[in-house]
Amino acid sequence: MSSPHLPVLFEAEYDGARHVGFGRPEDGVPHTLHRVGEGAVAAAFVAGDGSEEALRAALTEGSDPVVVRPDEPGLRLLPPLLPPASGAALLSGFMGTHRKKWGGETAPQGAEFIPPKWFFKGFGDWVRLPGEDLVVPARPVALIEEPEVALVYVNDAEGTPHYAGYTFGNDLCDIGLHRKDPGYNPYCKLCDTALTPWLFLGPPPRTVTGRVTIVRDGTTAWEGAFDCGDDALYHRAQDMADHLFTYPAVRRPGLVNYVLLGADEASFHDGFRIADGDRIAVDVKSHGVAFANRVRFVSPAPYATPAAAPLPAADSFVAGA
Repeated sequence: MSSPHLPVLFEAEYDGARHVGFGRPEDGVPHTLHRVGEGAVAAAFVAGDGSEEALRAALTEGSDPVVVRPDEPGLRLLPPLLPPASGAALLSGFMGTHRKKWGGETAPQGAEFIPPKWFFKGFGDWVRLPGEDLVVPARPVALIEEPEVALVYVNDAEGTPHYAGYTFGNDLCDIGLHRKDPGYNPYCKLCDTALTPWLFLGPPPRTVTGRVTIVRDGTTAWEGAFDCGDDALYHRAQDMADHLFTYPAVRRPGLVNYVLLGADEASFHDGFRIADGDRIAVDVKSHGVAFANRVRFVSPAPYATPAAAPLPAADSFVAGA
């Protein structure tokens, strides 16, 4: 069951400029956009209380609305709050957070917080949008799709993080490589991640349910349900995020953080193996959001690193030099 009352904000590039819009995604329904300056949306979250009313007032005052068809040439939706500067946003997340991986238990109330494992995926401009290919190395051991909630934060000029809202993503990774050796996990995560452009305003969701469908050669090859809301996790989302922001590296002024909260079991655990060209469709039924991406294996680039310089001849060494 979807939640149509939840407020949504999104950003887009159109007619050579950045715009903001409000409202839930609906197929075929035109977008009403308002032109904004670079960084204006992030600044509105820092300056206001994050409510839809405050954001509308800050971002639409004095701006004439523009109505644009979803298929309009030149219209491109953007990941939430994505800065124009490369490296000004980070994509990271937590591992092993789902209650299924803890025997169905949740962290004891009042007990010492033991943080889950954390991983770094890449910079914000590495994020892929719905419809774009998810690129992975040419010879993965075993890929896994991971439908997840992504919390979005923007740091102010002093580095204090301000929570903006949440969106949804598919954190594709090579779980087979991780299981081969957990020390390979940084390599395992070097696969593209998709995020939807729809930023849901409000606290992290308690319930997020939906279904994944993997299509191969035009036919459904695998499908299954998922649950990734706060109630499905061992730790509370707030506790995990609060711990992450104890680290100064993620509190740099102006930085945007996309924080993935962890995924349910998926096709890999059912014995299925994702192949080159598969289309992964994620339907977040609880929130009325659906998106899909094709997986593309990419061959290694030609070797570009020269061999090490040869050792000098023994008679070239001078004693005492």
